Amino acid sequence: MTRKAPLIAGLGAAIALLLAGCNGTSTSDTPAPAPAPAPKNVIFFLGDGMGLTTLTAARIYAVGEDGELTIDTLPETAFVKTFSNDAQVTDSAPSMSAYMTGVKMNNEVIAMSADTLAVDPLPDANGNLLANNCGSKNGTPATSLVELAKAQGLATGVVTTTRVTHATPAASYAHICHRDLENDIAAAAVPGGAGYNSALGGGLDVLLGGGKQFFLPLKDGGKRADGRDLVAEMKAKSYAYASNSTEFNAIDGAKTSKLLGLFTSSHMSYDLDRDPAKEPSLAEMTTKAMDVLGQNAKGYFLMVEGGRIDHALHETTAKKALQDTLAFDNAIKAAIAKAKLTDPTLKNTLIVVTADHDHTLVLNGYAKRTGKTAAGNPGVLGVVKDYVSGAVTKDLDGAPYSIIGFGNGENRVQGSRAAMASLDDSVSGANTYHQEGAVRMNAGSETHGGTDVFLGAIGKGSDTFLGTIDNTKVFGLVKNAAGL
Repeated sequence: MTRKAPLIAGLGAAIALLLAGCNGTSTSDTPAPAPAPAPKNVIFFLGDGMGLTTLTAARIYAVGEDGELTIDTLPETAFVKTFSNDAQVTDSAPSMSAYMTGVKMNNEVIAMSADTLAVDPLPDANGNLLANNCGSKNGTPATSLVELAKAQGLATGVVTTTRVTHATPAASYAHICHRDLENDIAAAAVPGGAGYNSALGGGLDVLLGGGKQFFLPLKDGGKRADGRDLVAEMKAKSYAYASNSTEFNAIDGAKTSKLLGLFTSSHMSYDLDRDPAKEPSLAEMTTKAMDVLGQNAKGYFLMVEGGRIDHALHETTAKKALQDTLAFDNAIKAAIAKAKLTDPTLKNTLIVVTADHDHTLVLNGYAKRTGKTAAGNPGVLGVVKDYVSGAVTKDLDGAPYSIIGFGNGENRVQGSRAAMASLDDSVSGANTYHQEGAVRMNAGSETHGGTDVFLGAIGKGSDTFLGTIDNTKVFGLVKNAAGL
């Protein structure tokens, strides 16, 4: 009798297993894996105007033909179509808005519905400022990634080397029919004030860049006819404030909940001209923003723009554009390194890097390899030299020409180029040299191009970025990866 109890228990266990199998379950079945957590932090890098040729030229400029920039090491890549709702060649307003909202809109429109018309601003009563002329029935706001992040309790930040009210940063936090309404765009960032974008909840946690003039009244050298001092208003809302590098460096980001930095009246300086004692670098602004935003346990969404790449290309001053592209790449490098300090495999961090549009920069001729630009070697900024003989290559008029040129621009020789026979590396490699354009334009008026742009990604959810995609699709990919 004493041996029957174990036997009965064993039979009972066997029957239980059999019944479990009849009910469609089995102890040998592997439990379904839990869904992978969405990335906690998202950093969206935007190189304004950073087309593929500019990116290639910047690589040669910085590290030579066979070198690698940080952007080249991103494991997931795609190409992005950039046309806007009404133009084959977009401007920055609708292209960045497409990334931020998923809506294809008209040129010059900031984060609004596709039916919004870009209405030129009117002079205000003083005749020198811009007054909102959008009209009450001209489109509706399109929800942005920043607003979605705020709605979920994430921290948010915007960092740029342009005015913080310029088209690209504005598309992250404002909604308006025309990008030139920068007084109104500035007001959209001030929590609780007139014109505030209430979809931002308690407000952006970080806002860094230039453009102080749109935050200050006329009497203080600003452009606000309404008399408001938006810097003072934001200080009253508990924002720490920095107007130069000294003040910026004194702020402990890890102990600061909200940060405003306006370092110049208009755009920040080109990196080639930047005084580090007055203006922080894009990398420094990016990492300090991460310190501030990183205090939020739920995570953050940070937009970082290398905005002056675009401006240098409009000027056809290639060296400035390439140096700003390098500064942008350095910010990407710094952000990845910082993110890995707390998230070594980036399992909870998504980093996306792209551009909003192309420019008309080209690489001319069958130039021999130049290596990186350094003292005594202009590199890709030099004139074309034959890859076999090393002799200076001449055009049909018998004149040298630079490796970098533009499809259009202000430096356009009229008639024969024979008078350019003295063009050499010392001229074309200068900081302020304007490379030649095929079509003559007004000074500073080289245009955007319509070519697809590069996108690179790393971290959680980055493997969804692939192929050739529309800029509006990028919004959905970021939104889904971040669980917004």
